[in-house]
Amino acid sequence: MAAKKKAKRGAKTKRSAKKKPAAKKAPAKRGVKAKKWASRKFKSLAQVRAAIDAMDEKIVPLLCERLYYVTQAAQFKPSEAGVVILPRVEEVVDNAKRIAAKNNGKISTLEVIYRALIDASTLDEQRHWRALHGQA
Repeated sequence: MAAKKKAKRGAKTKRSAKKKPAAKKAPAKRGVKAKKWASRKFKSLAQVRAAIDAMDEKIVPLLCERLYYVTQAAQFKPSEAGVVILPRVEEVVDNAKRIAAKNNGKISTLEVIYRALIDASTLDEQRHWRALHGQA
């Protein structure tokens, strides 16, 4: 009977030896992680364009919402000239650069884009301010 127990124990050991322990994940490196999109490989220009178009479907509605919020800010500004608050412009640009860095993006390119976005938004906000105050 002792032989049977030994055989059973041995069988369990062999079975458990077959199971590999879960692989331990390497600790995350400090700093910026690559985003999964950053490793995506394309086989054609058409695939790249389709990916860009898909991103535009996500980005444009967010920009529309952002522009709405900017024009809503006009009602709280004391004058048309008061629409532009330079420290706030720099705060928004710095925030965009921080987000770009966090996402492994091209900071200088995002800064140019955000400054253009702010310039265009400012024109809309000034038009909205004039309309609110009967100066359209």
